Amino acid sequence: MNELSNSSLHVAVIQMDVKIGDPSSNYQHIERLLDEAVDSSGIASFTKPDVIVLPEMWNTGYALTELADIADEQGVRTRGMLSAFAKHHQVNIVAGSVAVKQADGTFANRSFVFNRNGEVVHHYDKLHLFRLMDEEQFLQQGVHSGEFRMDDISFGIMICYDIRFPELARKLALGGAQILFVPAQWPNPRKNHWRTLLQARAIENQMYVVACNRVGVSGDTSFFGSSMVIDPWGEVLAEGGEQEQILRTTIDLELVTNVRKRIPIFADRRPELY
Repeated sequence: MNELSNSSLHVAVIQMDVKIGDPSSNYQHIERLLDEAVDSSGIASFTKPDVIVLPEMWNTGYALTELADIADEQGVRTRGMLSAFAKHHQVNIVAGSVAVKQADGTFANRSFVFNRNGEVVHHYDKLHLFRLMDEEQFLQQGVHSGEFRMDDISFGIMICYDIRFPELARKLALGGAQILFVPAQWPNPRKNHWRTLLQARAIENQMYVVACNRVGVSGDTSFFGSSMVIDPWGEVLAEGGEQEQILRTTIDLELVTNVRKRIPIFADRRPELY
């Protein structure tokens, strides 16, 4: 099946721990979790996911000073592994983000998106670099926003700190995005910011938000998980805890259309004044 047969989209969000500076362990770990995401064993009423979502910088963690040795060279390892998995299982993958070494020797915090045929249909480099984690000292910021289509649906993607910039989410919504993906490594103690910002992006743009955060500890920084799926009314459909888990839920795309008709915020905008 190459496209959805109805308006339902089944999503699996992989909330995982990441070993900082240890790509080999992280790639092995993500392979196990991907297998679990499509395995129906022991799950009552299992529905195979249409989309699997991963967290931010899952291949290296924030070992930014080591990127010359551990970043994925032009994304070859990531693309090879996830392309094969997506094609074999006929599943779309929003691959969180990985540290990538570019052809010019610089580094990017990059998200790849794979369709059911294993093809890369989009890649997005984080636009806003987070100074509190020194990203701007080691990474090149992106230059393109994250609009893409898959299964004949319009999507958008933002990475972690990007959600503090509502202009970007609005651009994606105006471009037709019905679902916004947000891979992240959002740490303690800012859990309230995480929940509030994600719900705000969903409500103000009348779209689903699917956010995948990591768990665990890296150095002095701990991560609380709370991966979330939020509907266009801002209601939380599913939320993870603070441990590794696979969050599963079903999205009804017709709700986006219904909410946008009921409260026509896009028609009532006055961009000539702001």
